[in-house]
Formats: sequence, structure tokens, C-alpha cells
Amino acid sequence: MADNRHHNEKPAETNDDLQQHADEEQEIDLLELAGKLWAGRRTLIKWAIIGAVAGLIIAFSIPREYTATIKLAPEAGEKTMSGNLGALAAMAGINAGGSTGKDAVSPQLYPDIVSSLPFTVEMFDVKVTNIEGDETKTVSEYLTQDISSPWWSYITSLPGRIIGGIFSLFRGSDDDATEQKVDLFHLTPQENAIAGALAGRVDVDVDGKTSIISINVTMQDPMVAAMLADTVAERLKDYVTDYRTNKARADMEYAQKLCDEARDDYYRAQQRYAAYSDKNKGIILQSARTEEERLQNEMSLAFNLYNSTAQQLQVAKAKVQEITPVYTVLQPSTVPLAPSKPSKALILVGCVFLAVVAAAAWILFGRDLTTALRGAVSNADSTDTKTKE
Repeated sequence: MADNRHHNEKPAETNDDLQQHADEEQEIDLLELAGKLWAGRRTLIKWAIIGAVAGLIIAFSIPREYTATIKLAPEAGEKTMSGNLGALAAMAGINAGGSTGKDAVSPQLYPDIVSSLPFTVEMFDVKVTNIEGDETKTVSEYLTQDISSPWWSYITSLPGRIIGGIFSLFRGSDDDATEQKVDLFHLTPQENAIAGALAGRVDVDVDGKTSIISINVTMQDPMVAAMLADTVAERLKDYVTDYRTNKARADMEYAQKLCDEARDDYYRAQQRYAAYSDKNKGIILQSARTEEERLQNEMSLAFNLYNSTAQQLQVAKAKVQEITPVYTVLQPSTVPLAPSKPSKALILVGCVFLAVVAAAAWILFGRDLTTALRGAVSNADSTDTKTKE
């Protein structure tokens, strides 16, 4: 009997057998899904066509944007006074090594400078001209009057505009607000919106290896984009130049003041000596000679001081010139001929892809789920009917 029981038992399945069964079930599932998709191919095609139409509508509704680019190559970040300038500084008793060091405003900080609120607000009054050349406006006027949006933005912003119009009735007219100077400490909502829009359209990128600065300005008018890119580059160079030479220019002004004072003292000492010499010519008194020597020594001391301050002034002027940054324009600003966005092909492909994915999800899962829900609702209704009966 033990032998019969042993022969009647089925052998246990190995791991290979289990894996084979799982692979067969997965193949069956994939074939079943592929069959559902093939059966619903008409639905897929219809949804793809609908997605293509929607993509075309969206692509042609978004206004075209143009991007102007400027590329700058800054000089090396370290400065050393050498050659004739170092020798002149040594003669004047100035430590030339004090001017050696890295620039406090590195190119990596340029994006933060351009996107800062003071830099952005200073661009409000920049004059720009459209591509036709028949209209000139400030940047703030252009951003508030000439920037168009897709048609659906008017629908989505309608509640906010209605609320804003209602509040404006109680606040009164703000016609004189644009004529007032912008207060950085207290911006109006409109000024803050303009600053945000402008900062979003100006992009500065710095290559970490080469330190090449790329300034990109995107606008709906190509001429405005090119003009504003050129202005941003010039303002950025002026900002960095002012920052780097601020201390040196202050030192130069102070050296100029000392030099002027020393020159005036020397001229006065020279006049006193000359006047005394003229009055006491031919006099052999020792007191007169002593006074003449004293005035001559004062004149010599005044001349030496004047000479020293004049040398320091020349060194200060040379130092300002030495640390003034120089930028090489690798790519100047030009009017872009082709729009940079929107990418109509990308929008079209994206909409078609989303439509096909949605249709496939509906075919594979949506129909069965809807049928199951309907069946559950029907069973619930029939149960309620039988209970009432």
C-alpha cells in the first residue's frame, strides 16, 4: 500500500517549471493586450487625429518668440601691477602687491546680477524699436502693451481681471502712476509683474570651464530682442567695471586732492621765496641770509611733497586703467531671423503621443472598468427592486 501511495503522488514542480509557467502566462497577457489594441485600432487612429488637430491648434495659438544671443569673453580674473607701472609704484612708495588678487565679482555671479531687482528695474526706461521701425517704446511699455498671449490665457485670467476691475473702481484712477519714478523699496503690483516678466526673458549663462558669458534675451519682436540684448551686455559691463574700479577711483580722487593741495603749497612757498629774494637783493646781513635759506628750504620741501603726490596720482590713474575689465565680444547681437519657440513639431508629436496613450488606456482598462461598474450598478438596482417586492 505504501508503494501504491508513493506511485499515486505527483512529483513536485521545480523552479524551472514555475518560471516557464510564468513566462507562458506573461506571453499570453501580452498577446491578449496586443489583441485588444489591434481590435481597437480605429479608436487609436481617431484619437491620434484628434490629438494632431489639438496639437496644431495649440502650436499656432502660441505667439512666436525670438532669442538674441551675445557671447562675451572676460579677461583673466587676476591682476598684477608689473613693468613700468610697478617701478613707478615703487618710486612713489606704494606697495604694488596690494593690487594683486582675484576679482570680487566673478563671472559666476553675473546671472545673479542680471536677475537682481535693481538691475532689472534700471532696464524699464530703455528705448526699443519694433521690427517695422515705426514705433519706439520703453521696455516697460512694450511688456505691458505689446506682449500677446494664447487665446486660452484670456479665459483663464478672466476671473482675476474681473476682480481687479472691481477693486480699481474703489481705488480710483492710477493714470499718474507710470509717470512717477520706480521706488525699489515699495514696488507696485504692476511694476513687480513687469520686473518678473523681464527677468524671465533675460538669461545669462556662464561656461564653468571657459568663463564665456552668454546673454540670451527672448522677445516676441526680433528687433526688440536684439536691442535689449545689446543693452543688457553694456549695462553688465558698466556694472562690473564700476564695482571693480570703485576703490581705485576713490584712491585716485584722494590722490588728486593731495596733489592739488601740494601744488598750491609749493606755488605759495615759491612766491614767498621769490618775493623775499627780490626785496633783499644785495643785502649781506646774516639774518636776511638765514631767512632766505629758510624760505628756500620750505620751497624745496613743498616741491618734494608735490613731486611725490604727483607720482602717486599717476600711479593711481594707471591702477584704475590696469584693473578696468576688458571684454572681447565673441558673438555680437544680431536680429534673429527664425523664431526660437514654440517648437510646433514637438507640440504636435507630444499631443499625438498623449492622445494615443489615453486611447490605449481606454481600450485596455477603461472599457472593462466601465462595464464592471455598470454591471455592479445594475445588480445593485435589481437587488433593491427584489427587496422592495
